[in-house]
Amino acid sequence: MTRSELEHILRAAGAITDDREIVVIGSQSILGQFPDAPIALLASMEADVYPRGDPGRSDLIDGGIGEGSPFHERFGYYAQGVDERTATLPRGWQARLVPINNQNTGGVTGLCLEVHDLAISKYVAGRPKDLAFTEALAQHGLTRRPTLQGRLRGVSLPAALRAIVAARIGRDFPGSSRGVRPA
Repeated sequence: MTRSELEHILRAAGAITDDREIVVIGSQSILGQFPDAPIALLASMEADVYPRGDPGRSDLIDGGIGEGSPFHERFGYYAQGVDERTATLPRGWQARLVPINNQNTGGVTGLCLEVHDLAISKYVAGRPKDLAFTEALAQHGLTRRPTLQGRLRGVSLPAALRAIVAARIGRDFPGSSRGVRPA
């Protein structure tokens, strides 16, 4: 999905839900902070979104511009209506949302996850596609290990899952462990 395609989804979701603010919490929220994100991060043809004012209206998004809809068939991309509980996010994530608002959004503001908040949600989900996404974020220099470690401290997780997420972060940043000094 491209930035202009996400802007189209925001415009359509705003019209369908009669909400001027649409939150983007899936992988395509990368396009808020990085409009020209590397192609490896843009593989998904869906945007996970919900209307900020009334998340319960997400079902209207699924019905109007969701998977298998005429919108999807015509444009080749679609929106999935979700809510803020869909992703596990660190404390304070709402204050770090990255806005998209321009003539292409038709007066609707898209509110996209900041890249480290997005990465934490993907590390927690832990599906192969999520871990490929976080690896690409790290490889392209879009995330920083210390910031991720700080955000991880702001997530309520069972100890075992917290350890797994910490290990996943470590795998994406080999050679940058604390206490290791360059030769």
